Amino acid sequence: MMQDVLDIGLLTSLEPISSFGPARLRELLDYCHVEDVAQGDDPFKDHPTAGQSVYLLRGEVEVVYEDDNHVLIRSGSEWARHPIGKRQPTIRSARALTKLQLLRVDDELLDRMVTWDQFAPLKDGSKTAVKKLLYSGMFSAENLSNSPFARLPSANIGRLLNRIEPIAVWDKDVIIREGDEGDYYYLIESGRAQVTRLVGGVNLVLADLKAGDVFGEEALISDSKRNATVTMKSNGVLLRLKKQDFLELMQEPLLHRISYHDARQKVAQGAVWLDVRHPPEYRYDKLPGAINVPLNDIRNAIGALKKETTYIAYCQSGRRSAAAAFILAQAGYDVCVLENGLWSVPRAQQQ
Repeated sequence: MMQDVLDIGLLTSLEPISSFGPARLRELLDYCHVEDVAQGDDPFKDHPTAGQSVYLLRGEVEVVYEDDNHVLIRSGSEWARHPIGKRQPTIRSARALTKLQLLRVDDELLDRMVTWDQFAPLKDGSKTAVKKLLYSGMFSAENLSNSPFARLPSANIGRLLNRIEPIAVWDKDVIIREGDEGDYYYLIESGRAQVTRLVGGVNLVLADLKAGDVFGEEALISDSKRNATVTMKSNGVLLRLKKQDFLELMQEPLLHRISYHDARQKVAQGAVWLDVRHPPEYRYDKLPGAINVPLNDIRNAIGALKKETTYIAYCQSGRRSAAAAFILAQAGYDVCVLENGLWSVPRAQQQ
């Protein structure tokens, strides 16, 4: 529907959108909202510009700012190439002098896309390869909003693009094997995989993975052996990141460690203790009010746990809870890690 109103040529006249390549522009079309405004109306009275980049596509509008400056903006002008109201005093009022057509784009999404695109050419001698990687499905606008990359500090983007490695894989390839040392973090660019664990001599299927899913982080964060086997169920492409690069560039930015004192304050304000140990451990010495979701079940809890709730994840030492918190943070949860786990909690405070 949006493509009926917009085309790439129109987007290339807008800043900073004009810096995007054709693939990114086509993606952006799906995130653009076009709004028609009647002559005489104030386009920002009921729909302010806060949190959005708003462009004038057609018509004329008079904007009055808090400093009493009156600006007439016509479509096609230099003013119209830039978001209305950005880097200006607050808009007091506006009036459509003709029928208007406005384009609205979420500020966070647009800024994230621009930031990642600006880092793409920085890999010496490999600009084409990095551009191709950047425009892969893993770095789509959707994933930049909802994946681990959504909260990646901009300072880490260039290094991540330099260090991440795409590899071709084939049906039945074993990518990680239960009991092996952890070496890489994996993201599925294309293809399907299956996670299994050996239980009582039988391979138990734990999960089916698809494009956009990630795996391999638990052993890296907890510095333990692989606890499952991941086998490809089709040909595909994986992106992998070495353990040290993963810990430095992705794990730490997503983990918010918190002291027991500060954690208690958060719980008093409505946060929930999340015990990620095995049930027998939980029953023995859990924290008051804690819920139990063992680390090996944490992925199954995504969707069941409430996104509006803050969780304080803990285990005995902090290793397992760090892995659990990272998995939940990747999925968009507000989660902290109790620093040093129950080792930091006075015994009298445990049930």
